[in-house]
Amino acid sequence: MLTSLAYIFLTGLAMAWISQRLRLPRIIGMLLTGVVLGPHVLNLLSPEMLGISADLRKMALVIILIKAGLSLNLSDLRQVGRPAMMLSFVPASCEIAAYVLLAPILLRISRTEAAVMGAVLAAVSPAVVVPRMVQLMEEHRGTEQHIPQMILAGASMDDVFVIVLFTTFCSIAQGNGASIWDFANIPISILTGIAGGAAVGICLAWFFETNASRRHLIRNSVKVVIVLGVSFLLLAVEDWLSETVGFSGLLAIMSMSMALAAKCVPAVTARLQQKYGKLWIAAEVILFVLVGAAVDIRYTMEAGAAAAAMILLALVFRCFGVWLCMLGTKLNGKERVYCMISYLPKATVQAAIGAVPLSMGLPCGKLVLSVAVLAILITAPLGAIGMDTFASRLLVQSDHA
Repeated sequence: MLTSLAYIFLTGLAMAWISQRLRLPRIIGMLLTGVVLGPHVLNLLSPEMLGISADLRKMALVIILIKAGLSLNLSDLRQVGRPAMMLSFVPASCEIAAYVLLAPILLRISRTEAAVMGAVLAAVSPAVVVPRMVQLMEEHRGTEQHIPQMILAGASMDDVFVIVLFTTFCSIAQGNGASIWDFANIPISILTGIAGGAAVGICLAWFFETNASRRHLIRNSVKVVIVLGVSFLLLAVEDWLSETVGFSGLLAIMSMSMALAAKCVPAVTARLQQKYGKLWIAAEVILFVLVGAAVDIRYTMEAGAAAAAMILLALVFRCFGVWLCMLGTKLNGKERVYCMISYLPKATVQAAIGAVPLSMGLPCGKLVLSVAVLAILITAPLGAIGMDTFASRLLVQSDHA
């Protein structure tokens, strides 16, 4: 496993550097590294590493979500409440509708199978979007209109909405039907995640401040470990409650970080942000290389031109959904276009659940996995390059930078 980690870090960083020299986002080099090192090309990663790949990817995602939560301002979020809430379900719903309407014609599958495929493909990738929104906030680009904050919040809730729908559609495809409770779990997951995370964040802030007042100072490095440990527990709570009530662990982590930032002394928040920024240097490599390793490029050949056309048409529907969310806001045309670009990339959720229909024995399983792989290869670079290239052209940098 240590040899695999050496390959991941050294090759991943080298390819990221080459990508930067070619004026491409670092993520492209890391994803390609994973594809080449993975079991479907050179097979240089150990089975033990691949066995814990999903957990390692989730750990890396937790780190950037904590950093994002520490960077978010509650007052900014209040000002973008309605469009952020709409972004959590409208673009995904439009994309799923595209699959339900068009996939039976283009890919010769049933409406139910098209709904399963749409649910797999509709989730935006927080792994691609969140780091870039954090960077925009650090550069004070687009922050006067609260664009990064709005996209961060919407993209985080978008995954909850899509995954609950995916579970429901898979149940229908297996002939088990769906209940009202399945759909009620969507808002319940969001609300319990936000409330639970905020409560934990307030408790952590009280614990840190109480110890500081008693002169039993907790080092910032120890605070980082404590917050990380609590975040992993919040993810575990999601699994523990899965049979009883919905709970979004990822939303809880971001909510906890926001509450912590709001209640802690600004100097402590700044130090935590800085330390999580350093952790992200290693976590980013692990996340994107292992996402690439989960991609089986053999399935892209089987998907064919019809699948590529379906993906691109669905993205048009998705952009229309983002445009609907922007109605009534003060954003200009350029800023709205940037929001559409930010909602294009897919990677982590598709890599995580793309193979589930196949493992469940659904007739559409192999096709769903093929289209999911192709969507990652098309949209992750497209979204990453678009966000990196057009940020300076479409978003205004405030004077606070």
